Amino acid sequence: MGWLQDTFPEPRDDSIDVERVRYAQAYILQILGGYLMPGKSQNLVHLMWLLKLIDFRVVGELSWGSALLSTLYREMCRATQPNKIKIRGCLSLLHPWAWFRFLFLHSQVNHPHTFPLLTRWNHSASYGGIPTALEDIWLLLDQRSEAHFKWTPYEDLEIRAVISDEFLQNLNIWHIRVPLVNYATVEMHQTNKVLRQFRFRQLIPVASEVLDDQYKIDL
Repeated sequence: MGWLQDTFPEPRDDSIDVERVRYAQAYILQILGGYLMPGKSQNLVHLMWLLKLIDFRVVGELSWGSALLSTLYREMCRATQPNKIKIRGCLSLLHPWAWFRFLFLHSQVNHPHTFPLLTRWNHSASYGGIPTALEDIWLLLDQRSEAHFKWTPYEDLEIRAVISDEFLQNLNIWHIRVPLVNYATVEMHQTNKVLRQFRFRQLIPVASEVLDDQYKIDL
């Protein structure tokens, strides 16, 4: 990551097109390795992404959100193993998810909602009374009942007012169940396990689909 930043500095006004393209490719690599799909090293980014950046017109048509989610889901599964002490993936995506649903954990802000919704916490916030020790957070979660979990936070009229109409035209797409694929990482988007989030009756979830055969396929 440091080598990318040192080798491809921000182009000058008189830079040629090739230099601008190389800078854009290096910049996108840094975003992928440092924010969207970071590894545990926090200093390396896989060169497999470089193959996707050859043609910017093609890369814009790829489903990067699916790749991000499949990576994050897989790492969350791995992090549940007792011997794991680190996790990779876009953890900042988990923060607003938790804050929108566990109101007793999120910081207090007076700034109105904006879109994207997670930018609400880009402004100054108050963390008074919120525990920071992991044991205290565990205890706080254990003491909460089902009623303290906000199942449909995006039904709030203040939130819906800033969401673009294109995301509200077909709400069925929010709970579609599809496989998310990112190279050798394959995860199901199992919305059938959180149907209450979409105002459906939640049945007893069946066992998670095992995709071990797909994980045996290398790059």
